[in-house]
Amino acid sequence: MKRYLTLMYAAMLGAVVSLPAWGQAADVGLVNLLAGEVTYQSGGTVSKARAYMKVRQGDRFNVPAGAQVRVVYFKGGRQETWKGPSAFRAGDRASEPTSGAPASVATLPTAVPKQISQIPELIQIAKLGRSGGVQVRGTGPAQKVMAEQEAEVVRAKETYKKMRSQSADDDITPELYLYSVLQDYLMYEEMKPIVDEMLRRQPGNQDVQALAEYARTRAQYMENRKAR
Repeated sequence: MKRYLTLMYAAMLGAVVSLPAWGQAADVGLVNLLAGEVTYQSGGTVSKARAYMKVRQGDRFNVPAGAQVRVVYFKGGRQETWKGPSAFRAGDRASEPTSGAPASVATLPTAVPKQISQIPELIQIAKLGRSGGVQVRGTGPAQKVMAEQEAEVVRAKETYKKMRSQSADDDITPELYLYSVLQDYLMYEEMKPIVDEMLRRQPGNQDVQALAEYARTRAQYMENRKAR
């Protein structure tokens, strides 16, 4: 059994999440940490960088003194932390420095980049209060599906513990990863302690607040359905 994140987010979310147009560079990574006034240039437009934004090949980032940005590449799981003053250009699997000090680099576990790539869409779903877009599909017997689901969640929790032990106190990447896995299987009750942990680490993060409210609301909805 495989899990899929549907490619129809744009339609299901009222075009909130847009797919790249023909001729545009593909998404290659994600900003999973941002501090300060970091800007990026995509094509001819210079914009302010945002946490959890997708990164496209060719995007040019400028990190001023006192600021920092961290980018996770989907291919290979390379994670780069850039501190200002510095600048870089996003590649396919890694960035090319154009000025300043080079990034510090780490490699995330194999399963993490795919799940992290879903975070922008999951945040949009949470803010809209909708559950569309994430589906569980299988062709085998229900018992087999459940067994595979449980095994994957167990592996995800083990990966989470390893990441948590190696991450900074205010880094919620491990929690976002596990949140995404649990969302794939609509395990809202198990998502509640994860969002509580994210809130503890980043209490002022509005995106985290939206994820927390969504998980709690969906968990209550599922509980009410069982009680009928």
